[in-house]
Amino acid sequence: MVLAQDGVKPIRLVCLDLAGTTIGDVAMVERAFAEAIATQGIVPGTGAYARAMVHVHRSRGCSKIDVFRGIFPDNEAQAQAANLTFERSYEGAIGRAGLVPLPGIVEALDKLRGAGVKICLTTGFSRVTLGRVLAALSWSDRIDLALCPEDTGRGRPMPDLVLAAVMRLGIEDVRQVAVVGDSESEMLCGRRAGAAVVAGVLTGVHSRERLLNGGATHILDSIVDLPGLLLADAPVESPLATAVH
Repeated sequence: MVLAQDGVKPIRLVCLDLAGTTIGDVAMVERAFAEAIATQGIVPGTGAYARAMVHVHRSRGCSKIDVFRGIFPDNEAQAQAANLTFERSYEGAIGRAGLVPLPGIVEALDKLRGAGVKICLTTGFSRVTLGRVLAALSWSDRIDLALCPEDTGRGRPMPDLVLAAVMRLGIEDVRQVAVVGDSESEMLCGRRAGAAVVAGVLTGVHSRERLLNGGATHILDSIVDLPGLLLADAPVESPLATAVH
């Protein structure tokens, strides 16, 4: 069970990112972004393409439409068109290849749920794309909630996704929340929401340094290490990031 000592709140809710944290689809997402911007005239081999993909990498974890608005800041129609292509490309890839959960994620979810911890999946995908992802994973019995920016008004790095999960799942204190992801924006989201644990995993897009820059309190090699961190007899209180191996 999740224990609390010396007034420290027990973890009752884990907000987990999807791409790069729980499912190994980073390459699929990157290809979908490349195809999307190509339809708007930004093609591989050009400086504009290189700059756009740098922006994509830096913005991972954020709402996908916001990423495209950053690439096309003066043209909402282009941003919307690119976002639509992204969704079609990514959903098509799911249809062709399916989605593969990262090693150990199913067991980790079962351990957390078995200890009474609620699970919310959070993402920068649209609601339609999130629905396709959830259908492909068949995790309905392993999670309590799944949220995207359309559900809350603002995506990461704003704290809305985490705070919405707190309210919808009846968590009494944000200090009972752990936020887990592979991008800097997810770390910022968790810190801004006031989560007690903000854990960066090294299975996705951003480096240890980027995760720490975003405010990670802990660095995990993978999601496999999460139950060991959260279900330990003594809750982790250190404000400094700790590597868990």
